[in-house]
Amino acid sequence: MLRIWGRITSVNVQKVVWTADELGLAYERLEAGGAYGVVATPEYRRMNPNSLVPVIEDDGFVLWESNAIVRYLAAKHAPGTLWPDDLRRRADVDRWMDWQATTFTPSMRDAFWQLVRTPAEKRDASAVEASRAAGERAAAILEAHLAGREFVAGERFTPGDIVMGVAAHRWLRLPLPREPRPEMERWYASMKARPGAAQVLSTPLS
Repeated sequence: MLRIWGRITSVNVQKVVWTADELGLAYERLEAGGAYGVVATPEYRRMNPNSLVPVIEDDGFVLWESNAIVRYLAAKHAPGTLWPDDLRRRADVDRWMDWQATTFTPSMRDAFWQLVRTPAEKRDASAVEASRAAGERAAAILEAHLAGREFVAGERFTPGDIVMGVAAHRWLRLPLPREPRPEMERWYASMKARPGAAQVLSTPLS
């Protein structure tokens, strides 16, 4: 059986869990990271020397890095459907997966940590505002891209929707003022309605 190490509140673990649920895979999820610890143990570091979640073990194959795991599971279990066969469509999916990892999620990181995981008396308002502004710039790019589109990449649901969906889940629930993004809200609502997303997109920020 597929094993997934990581707490469900981790945005990166959420990508992997949603992918597994979307594919209907049987898996065991083992709590790790944050208050659960585990990631600094010698046993875990032999799997992932970065001491981060998630990690998967699939029939003896160990893999870390969330977007790589999502690609692996999609390509293994749903080639030609969840994972496109067409090279250009696949490159489009990769583009948005990379943008999520390098731009969208990093833009909101400080706002998330300050507003969700830092006591009110210790928060840095300037860091929150800088992160909010960066998040708005990224959200504006996604908003424009989604106009007239049902999915992030192409005409089908792909891993691009999964990784962008968990990022949007975080952005749209941060307790801060945001510009209206009707296209993002429309797309996010359709993602949330997917049975495979039920576990992940019902998870509160923490």
